[in-house]
Amino acid sequence: MTEAASRPASPVFVNPHERPLPLYTVAELRAIEAREGARLPANTLMARAGAAAARCLLELAEHDGSLAAGRTVWLAAGPGNNGGDALVCATELRKAGVDVEVCMPVEVKPDDARWALARARAAGVPISAGAPVSFDGYGWLVDGLFGIGLARPLEGLFAELAQRIAQAAGAGKPVLALDVPSGLDSDSGNLVGHGPAVRATHTITFLGAKPGLYMTHGRDLAGEIAVAPLGVEAHDGTAAALHPAPAGTAGTAITLLNAPALFCAAFPPRAFAAHKGTFGSLAVVGGDTGMCGAPILAARAALHAGAGKVHVAFVGAGSPPYDPPHPELMLHPLDSGHAFALEEMDALALGSGMGRRAIAAEILLKAVELDVPKLLDADALNLLADDEKLGAALAARGAAGHVCVLTPHPLEAARLIGVNAAAVQRDRLAAARTLTSRFGAVVVLKGAGTVVAAPDGRTAVNPTGNAALATGGTGDALGGIIGALLAQRLPAYEAALAGVYLHGLAADTLVAGGAGPAGLTASELAPAVRASLNRLIYPARG
Repeated sequence: MTEAASRPASPVFVNPHERPLPLYTVAELRAIEAREGARLPANTLMARAGAAAARCLLELAEHDGSLAAGRTVWLAAGPGNNGGDALVCATELRKAGVDVEVCMPVEVKPDDARWALARARAAGVPISAGAPVSFDGYGWLVDGLFGIGLARPLEGLFAELAQRIAQAAGAGKPVLALDVPSGLDSDSGNLVGHGPAVRATHTITFLGAKPGLYMTHGRDLAGEIAVAPLGVEAHDGTAAALHPAPAGTAGTAITLLNAPALFCAAFPPRAFAAHKGTFGSLAVVGGDTGMCGAPILAARAALHAGAGKVHVAFVGAGSPPYDPPHPELMLHPLDSGHAFALEEMDALALGSGMGRRAIAAEILLKAVELDVPKLLDADALNLLADDEKLGAALAARGAAGHVCVLTPHPLEAARLIGVNAAAVQRDRLAAARTLTSRFGAVVVLKGAGTVVAAPDGRTAVNPTGNAALATGGTGDALGGIIGALLAQRLPAYEAALAGVYLHGLAADTLVAGGAGPAGLTASELAPAVRASLNRLIYPARG
């Protein structure tokens, strides 16, 4: 192997707030590996992966001093190529003067990994079959047990090691996972076979990012994520992400990590000559009797997300005459006999606290048939699941090019598809794509790693947000934010991407300032969304 061929590309430390990245499935990664393996000298990708992991660990340790006073790095090597990556990492660390120990319960089997084992032994890397009684004396732990190819739950000694590594990470020990935390399904973010998995403080993932690192359990298990492209320049990210190839193209991905580059240009300029009409009128429709708070939360968020005018149209009785904290909102009781012209709005956000009475279904059906951009959330989705006529009308509008936005959580999505919530969570990307195909709508499947899918095949996973959003009303706020962006004439897909990103970023910002994750309220999100919107979008316009 030539020196140039073996030299690894530098890790790319990915700040998920900076740029979109393709998210590769196992099938797509296998195609990339096969193509690059045929093009490059033998063992090149493994040499690059292990060396990139070693450099990543050294940079992290230099920053936090975790290898001071000669502390040892302990590496767990599984029987496959992930174990080979760990062996190369150990060899490179030893060459750099770091003390290492490798635990290899079962000797590695693939040819590349056997090559890595021979190099490690030649370099004098200590290798044993057992693990130490305690990890207290080690500076870092490295998880190289299993990568993206794991097809069944971890068992026996491997399960025990994964659990011990996870416990150490939970107690504050730095843990670096190679490619993905062992036991994590890299496509879905679920636990493989509901078995145990490693919890890492950091993950260095090879060739490209994986959707499972940003969804469901992946958000908790992966920690901080770095991407090492391994010199495979065509898959380094930004250009491919902004111009994805069609679905099914070998070695490409159309699932992206959501980032401002995907939606920033869609925002209207804030010119001196602008007026309130420039930024659109939104009507938030909902609020059956006793549920007036939900649409008000949505409307307040819409104000802070830049809509020119925001109305609230209440379905039920007992609605307030005005909103004291925000008298800018215009409130309209729909049952008062005074008609409110939804068709004159620039966008509609329907469903917050709407209830499921006949009047709600009637209002929703009329709204669906209007040539007005719209978002359906909460009870509007329940009505949609209950009424085949309504579903058919929405699908017909989508087929005619009038694309709305649906924002279900997993249970609402399950009702719309006709499955249970567990089935939705098993494959969130597939569930979102099923919904967008069925209704011709942009779908925002909420949850850890919110998925945004469009009828034309574009799909993104959102990296912002945290557990602080697990409280009542935050979904209403999201609906108001996306509704406000629709009123400002953002296309449906871009409005959805921007809405979920800003909503999650607001929660991240508030938690960083101490207002969460416990006890954050939905009302606190709106001002933080405004701050993020102005910091991210309008400074970028110069």
